[in-house]
Amino acid sequence: MSEIDFGRLLTAMITPFDIEGNVDYAKAEQMAHHLVETGTDTVVVCGTTGESPTLSWDEQYQLFSLLKNAIAGKAKIMAGTGSNSTSEAIAATQKAANLGLDGTLQVTPYYNKPPQEGLYRHFRAIAEAAPDLPILLYNVPSRTGCKLEPETVAKLAEIRNIIGIKEATGDLDQASQIRALTPADFAIYSGDDSLTLPLMAVGAKGVVSVASHLVGKQLQAMMQSFAAGKVQEALKIHIQLFPLFKALFLTSNPIPLKSALRLLGLDTGMVRSPLVAGNAELEAKLKVVLREVGILT
Repeated sequence: MSEIDFGRLLTAMITPFDIEGNVDYAKAEQMAHHLVETGTDTVVVCGTTGESPTLSWDEQYQLFSLLKNAIAGKAKIMAGTGSNSTSEAIAATQKAANLGLDGTLQVTPYYNKPPQEGLYRHFRAIAEAAPDLPILLYNVPSRTGCKLEPETVAKLAEIRNIIGIKEATGDLDQASQIRALTPADFAIYSGDDSLTLPLMAVGAKGVVSVASHLVGKQLQAMMQSFAAGKVQEALKIHIQLFPLFKALFLTSNPIPLKSALRLLGLDTGMVRSPLVAGNAELEAKLKVVLREVGILT
């Protein structure tokens, strides 16, 4: 199922909250428009950066509907509907399909640590339950304690609507093995901004980005330059943005991102417990980096 093109720049959108900790749907719509206007091809809603572990399914469905109404036709919309419960993931994915979203991000099951055969059956069951909805696998063992091996990814790539993977292992060899074992139209996306350019060199298409909230146009320019063979231009942008990529992970995502957005006048509110707001030391470090990359005066 390669007819849907999610582009090179997918943004894992934050979830804004008000001072009482409720989802701020008006700010979520504003943020979605901001991302589209600054180069995002696909908005990924309710992923890790969107604090999905602390969102109820009802809140997530409201966000899915909101973005469908707000930006349909301007950018693709991909819903984070993964779970460590196969039945929960199926129900959420079917809901996303019924809402008419463009795709779904499926994280590897966390905590219960299934073996590779269990992972294969989990993702196959989800794909079969929503056969017309493209699925992007999400491999992030540092958070889940569970890793999809390249051979398992290759088996899953044979399923018609499993169209790619967000590779967040930080392992270039892993990405190289996946590229070697999968068809050319199976899309590999970096799960780390700092590894986007290196991963494109071994066959990745683009990135599921955090930094694109702040530097979406620059990231698009970097990837388009590399794809056009302008490697030195791409490298120059990568080096310029590299301090920002690292600063956004000085502590747990999306704490630094929400702090940075606030410094830039794009306040998206608090983070939900058990995350805590960035402190003065973090904000001071972020100010230095934001000035260094030229996005804060």
